Amino acid sequence: MKQYAFGLILPLLFGCTLTEDDRSNRNAIVVEKNAFATPESQFQAHPSGMHGMTVSQQMASRNVTHYVQNLMQDMVGNLRYVNDRTPIAVATFVFLDEDYNYGSLLGNQLSESFIHELHNFGVPVVDFKTTDFMRVTKEGDFIFSRDFLELSDEHTFNYVLAGTLANHQGGVLINARIVGVKSKAVVGTAQGFLPQAVVNALRDGIGHDGIRLERASR
Repeated sequence: MKQYAFGLILPLLFGCTLTEDDRSNRNAIVVEKNAFATPESQFQAHPSGMHGMTVSQQMASRNVTHYVQNLMQDMVGNLRYVNDRTPIAVATFVFLDEDYNYGSLLGNQLSESFIHELHNFGVPVVDFKTTDFMRVTKEGDFIFSRDFLELSDEHTFNYVLAGTLANHQGGVLINARIVGVKSKAVVGTAQGFLPQAVVNALRDGIGHDGIRLERASR
């Protein structure tokens, strides 16, 4: 009788071990799937975007790209008409109190970061600054240009992501939006704030031995 009871206990213990192993395997699979989650699925899993981050996490993000990611998530939440079949272009962000014909390093970097984020979310991006030829020079080989005479006048995009900037105490306010080229209708918006520490880290100048060298004024 004792041998029979002991024989019953062993399968039960072995069954518990299998259950714990199976649970560990399932947890490992979940972690592995989350590690390779797409930006879209991550956004859907955490729709609160930057509001879900703690203050310490937000302050630890000392890079423009981190804040653009949050802006993109905010915009995706209210975006209309733009999908994986609607090409879009990205323009330079400009300061509200300055001439809209002049940009800045910050404004250009914001547009570059948005190109990456749009591509990450599956939206086709048209880089209209790409020429039809390669310029080979002593300084390097170049494909981009800001000379409109070197660029194509045929555009395949119907929407543009652009925005404005405003200096504010402690940093810079960002107003981003996607606008229809023909309709001028706003189909997506986002607002955010860049701490001054992040702005200072991206300066339109060259530093050497602790001395800041500014570019010549226009």
